[in-house]
Amino acid sequence: IWSETTKTAYSPVLRKPNPFQTRIQFWEAYFLSKLSRGNTYVLKRRDGRGLVTGLYVLDPGRVQPLIADDGSIFYDLQCDNISGITGGVVVPAREIIHDRWNCLFHPLVGISPLYANGLAATQGLNIQGNSANLFGNQSRPGGILVAPGAIDAGSAQELKDNWHQNYGGKNAGKVAVLGSGMKYETVAITPDDAQLIEQLKWTAEVVCSTFHVPPYKLGIGNLPTSSNVESLNLEYYTQALQSLIEAAELCLDEGLGIGEGFALGTEFDLDGLLRMDTKALIEAEAIGTKAGIKKINEARRRLDLGPVEGGDTPYLQQQNYSLEALAKRDASDDPFASSRSTTSATAPAAPAND
Repeated sequence: IWSETTKTAYSPVLRKPNPFQTRIQFWEAYFLSKLSRGNTYVLKRRDGRGLVTGLYVLDPGRVQPLIADDGSIFYDLQCDNISGITGGVVVPAREIIHDRWNCLFHPLVGISPLYANGLAATQGLNIQGNSANLFGNQSRPGGILVAPGAIDAGSAQELKDNWHQNYGGKNAGKVAVLGSGMKYETVAITPDDAQLIEQLKWTAEVVCSTFHVPPYKLGIGNLPTSSNVESLNLEYYTQALQSLIEAAELCLDEGLGIGEGFALGTEFDLDGLLRMDTKALIEAEAIGTKAGIKKINEARRRLDLGPVEGGDTPYLQQQNYSLEALAKRDASDDPFASSRSTTSATAPAAPAND
């Protein structure tokens, strides 16, 4: 059973990983590196005792894993002034926390989910770029200048440049005067043919699927019919966050030297993420305390309330018996003998003979 504790050897670096980042900023950089590049490299700084006193997220573009002939792993680090690396240096694997995922081609090289959705993302960018160009032309698509007869290439280019200069871009919508039988025909595509909204929605859903994020979290598609806040957040956690969080916890344990075989470990506090609505939370805590599963002060802590005197002991009603007491009763020759003897002992005495 794990309980929260504070250790002078590890707690300071968890509260303040390095001088220029808070712990929230550190973990933001940690997960952004893993999500966008597939790898997170964290350099460890130690004191004279060998304890880790600083953690620095490195630029993944400046780190390269190396494998020696005997199988030992090293990391080639390039200049990174923020982390204190002033020149190229090769460090052993024990000085690096390397979190990676999607190792399709090598166990030491992770790949970002962007590798799978690159085409869809590019399509979405092209769609938005085309829309920006259209609206930059006052929502007027291109067109064709039609001459009544044949014209040479030089005249055609001159007419095109003149039209674009006077009636294109910011000048779109101005009154044009055409002569010599010239006419302007608009080339347009209907919204139904373009399916702009549908295409953008599809590309966004593909990106969401590669990161395992429910689309409604990004405002895409229909909202779920369930109104249970806890179940929605639990779905988000199990689909998108659980593997990332558990991998980070394990890497941190091994990096700090408190992995398996030690009585210490690190865990993210998920109460804020998986928090229920107020009514459901109070009902759940009330059931837990009445059943003797939780202490009153434990339930009050979930509700952001302070402890009360006598609240550090589980409570049950008096008529509840322990399993051990019931087992002893059932193991006797006549489990219900005590109830009969009690009945006979309390029966009224026979009247005395005068």
